[in-house]
Amino acid sequence: DEFDKMEESARAILHEVMESQTISVAKAGVLSQLHARCSILASANPKGSSYNPKMSVAENINLGKNLMSRFDFIWLMLDKRDAKQDARLVRHLASMYSVHGVAKRAEPALENELFRRYVSFARKWVYPRINEEASAALVEAYKDLRNQGTSRETITATTRILESLIRISESLAKMELREEVTVTDVNEALRLLKSATYAAVVDPTTGKIDFEQLVAGMGASKRQRKHDVEQLFQDTLAELASDGKTISIEHLKDAMNAKLSEKKEAPVNEAEFSAALRVGEHDGWCRKSGVELEYR
Repeated sequence: DEFDKMEESARAILHEVMESQTISVAKAGVLSQLHARCSILASANPKGSSYNPKMSVAENINLGKNLMSRFDFIWLMLDKRDAKQDARLVRHLASMYSVHGVAKRAEPALENELFRRYVSFARKWVYPRINEEASAALVEAYKDLRNQGTSRETITATTRILESLIRISESLAKMELREEVTVTDVNEALRLLKSATYAAVVDPTTGKIDFEQLVAGMGASKRQRKHDVEQLFQDTLAELASDGKTISIEHLKDAMNAKLSEKKEAPVNEAEFSAALRVGEHDGWCRKSGVELEYR
């Protein structure tokens, strides 16, 4: 619970656990690597305790960019106003504390002890194999997900999605104590993936699936804007500060905003300009000296 408030050091440990299923422990000068084969179920609140539908899921939740992409499912549980659903929820909550509600509580279909033994048996003895038909269905499902983008710049599936499909298909077969994964399992895994993760990674600006936002930390439209500002920064600086000349930061901002105004685009804000400047300094084609900039 409260996964978004986890310390950065703990998140770094989870990266290793979720990527290689191991955990490294250093104590008294001894470094050990232990197996960590387990499932992770995490819940997190959006920034400001309110989900902003105009922002991507990666921008709404305070999590590491690469960490979120390692989950097989991402479910958005949004508090939407619905009279019937609200009434159903409040009746359920009230019944948990009322004498009448406790008396009417339905008995579980399986006893707790039988359910625990069932799960224990499945984990210990059942290891489903993927047959040829299921393997072909996995290939087709991945190709279908991969080709849902509207352009080559938009990534709608990665190999992690394929690994998720395989794990989910195997889990569905294991739930029924079957030794073979079938096409039905693959189709159900694909349905679950689309209803969960793919519903969460829709870009709010374009309405298209954008899986790359989980890695980049922002939607496709904002990534394009970032790229355009960086390119405009470099082109304008090269134009005004060629031959070893320098140019003031304010002069460069004004020149960039003038070009954006001609295209009827929003002016560059301070955060966008600072980010483009950091890219230029990192790549070596820009040098800052006080309030002056030099193109190299």
